[in-house]
Amino acid sequence: MISRLQRRMLAPLALGAVAVLGLTGCGTATTAQSTELTDEDVTLTLSWWGADARGQKTSEAIKLFEKAHPNITVEAQNSDWGGYWDRLATTTAAGDMPDVMQFDEQFLASYANRGTLLDLAEFTDILDPSYMDKKILAGGAVNDTQYAIPISGAPSAVLINTALFEQYGVSLPDLTTWTWDDYSETAQALTEASDGAVHGISPVGVDSFTLNVFARQHGEQLFDEDGDIVIPVETVADYWQTELDQIESGAAPSAEQLSESAGVPLDQYDIVTGKTAMQFIPAGVFTAHQSAAPNAKFILADWPTDSDTEEGFQYMKPTMYWSAAATSAHPAEAAALIDFLTTDPEVGTLFGTDRGISVNPDIQEVIKPTLTGADKIAFDYITNAAETVGAAAPITPNGASDINAVISRYNQEVQFKSSTPTEAAEAMIAEIQNSIDAAK
Repeated sequence: MISRLQRRMLAPLALGAVAVLGLTGCGTATTAQSTELTDEDVTLTLSWWGADARGQKTSEAIKLFEKAHPNITVEAQNSDWGGYWDRLATTTAAGDMPDVMQFDEQFLASYANRGTLLDLAEFTDILDPSYMDKKILAGGAVNDTQYAIPISGAPSAVLINTALFEQYGVSLPDLTTWTWDDYSETAQALTEASDGAVHGISPVGVDSFTLNVFARQHGEQLFDEDGDIVIPVETVADYWQTELDQIESGAAPSAEQLSESAGVPLDQYDIVTGKTAMQFIPAGVFTAHQSAAPNAKFILADWPTDSDTEEGFQYMKPTMYWSAAATSAHPAEAAALIDFLTTDPEVGTLFGTDRGISVNPDIQEVIKPTLTGADKIAFDYITNAAETVGAAAPITPNGASDINAVISRYNQEVQFKSSTPTEAAEAMIAEIQNSIDAAK
């Protein structure tokens, strides 16, 4: 399929010097880079993380791109999650970043603030994201500069295994109007009905996405536009007190049980093995949970709310992005590759939901008729939610890339009561802010 990119050209742009990630006092200079597609032979590198199935689909997409752009050869680099970021840090330090990279929100600001990523807004005649909702597109910007194009996005949701409620004869409340009290009481009822064989819920969560949505319910947020942590101590303490109350009532597993299941792979999650029946998750990982637990009957539900809940507290957090290296010798071609991977209908069909539900409405229309089962449930939930979500949240700032590990560590202190919710909240906020300040 011939991309529209072959019919477009851009005005020239000069890029400045970039600093190297992870090395103080070292840098890699770049010369002025062309913003016009060339007819000469070009080789690009494309890097992503993921399993073999994703690799196979991406390889097929590369073949389609090379067919549409015969002068461009794309070399693939694939790693697992941990190896991917280790390798990217190494290649960045060496001034040899891949031309195009799959990226994650947690690390975007860290790389962008060091000048290692290309400003993709300079290539809108080649890479035009105007199809995308501005609230989602903003999730790929750092300091108002578009360093990343969201591939997919999803709100947070409650994952519910209805089979367990049916098995133990516990009715779910109206999930369109349920409150936090309904959530906790329903979970406790399931624990009691099963004589403790199943706990109603996994705790509120130990990740920044869930904590941020909780804050937004109260009209607050985790970070501000300046990259500082601004969530109040009282909100974090309330978040963890909710968890403590659920543990003490039996609605959630004990601290000891939670510790045993911390850090396990997906197929060993309590919600997957049937030890719990409800959990907050990014809606985009619904299919992965259902695939890991084929006997479960999972659904997605909106968050519980209270009378003072802010409208539009949910937001579409990008599941992953495409970014390009500021050091690329072929930035126009890199932009063309990103555009092709996010707009070409054949690629959209090929990828399906492997990288989440596409945020491109045209691709959504292409794949919608092909979806069944868990993919269809996730697609319907996410596309419906997109109509009511609020503004994008400020992304994780430089210095806070390990925030999930920090939250988890203090959360465990609360669970084992070695710290009160307020003590842990104060210490956590101070630690994260100190890390942010050190990175500025």
